[in-house]
Amino acid sequence: MWLETFKSFLSIALELTILFIVISFLISLLQGFIPYEKIEKKLAGRNKLIAAFAAIIFAFITPFCSCSTIPVVVNMLKKKMPFGIVMIFLFSSPVLDPTILTIMGVALGWKVTAIYTVLTTIFSIIIGFTLEKLGFERSVKNVVMTGYEEQQQKFNLKLALKETLDLMKSVYPYLIIGAAIGAVIHGLVPTEWIASVFGREHWWLIPIAAIIGIPLYIRLSSMIPISQILIAKGMALGPVMAMIISSAGASLPEVILLKSIFRKELVITFVASVFVMSTISGFIFYLI
Repeated sequence: MWLETFKSFLSIALELTILFIVISFLISLLQGFIPYEKIEKKLAGRNKLIAAFAAIIFAFITPFCSCSTIPVVVNMLKKKMPFGIVMIFLFSSPVLDPTILTIMGVALGWKVTAIYTVLTTIFSIIIGFTLEKLGFERSVKNVVMTGYEEQQQKFNLKLALKETLDLMKSVYPYLIIGAAIGAVIHGLVPTEWIASVFGREHWWLIPIAAIIGIPLYIRLSSMIPISQILIAKGMALGPVMAMIISSAGASLPEVILLKSIFRKELVITFVASVFVMSTISGFIFYLI
């Protein structure tokens, strides 16, 4: 049984490693062609819809986890960008990572990935504009941030390789941890148990999964291989996707960081919004 688990780990880890290195390198290489200055102008523009989609694009091309998004958010607030647009970026950046979305497509299927991308995009825009409409901008503290500088890289093979290696140092360990947990679930956890407990179409499993995911500091890169095994074992797709979105969208370290730039009412609203986004998304996957 342990030998089978180890073989499963090697298989999952090898597949994800190849995908991660290739996609990360290509994205780092292509970032030299991204017009960051034009995107920033669109973010601060008067057309809110265009600015919202510019925020989504900016979130997509900046592969950050939930915690490393915070310095960028502070920088956007310092530049007096519209509060709703900043919130759209805050919600969408951790969940829309091109490298991880590619891995998700291979692991969980491109249909699931496409629906996931559309749902997280729509909910990020709705929540961002709703928070702005409700006047939560008043809950932003005056924060002075140092040590962060925006960098516009040029097309450079050496720089792309360095970016890939840096990304591997910060993200790849979580991918391997996810592969290890997935392999253990695959080899040691009985399929019948997962299918009987989590495979049933009980609606209440979805909000429970969303609640479980929020306090966990599990990167999206870790959740993909775990989710792949859970689904293969018979776990329903709705709870799995609810947990993926909630664990990627919010985490305990991120909430602590947010407390330094937001007042308590906005932090609570942020966590509640992530819960709502992940729960409703889970129900949509359940219905589909």
